[in-house]
Amino acid sequence: MINVKRQVFLSVGRANVPLRRPIHCRGQTLVEYALILAVISIVAISVMINLSTSISSIYTMVNSQVIIAAAASH
Repeated sequence: MINVKRQVFLSVGRANVPLRRPIHCRGQTLVEYALILAVISIVAISVMINLSTSISSIYTMVNSQVIIAAAASH
């Protein structure tokens, strides 16, 4: 009988534990998310810059081939 009362007391005590983070941890989480977003943005911008030069050279090559083909057909 005593064990049952103890288990009920422990389960009721756990129910009062807040499910959210304490207020002092929220600002820290916001800063962490901002840093992650900044790193992802920097990586995405660098990839786009590198891809833009590659894509530009491909379009230049295709354009020159089209000009050569157009000149040969006349």
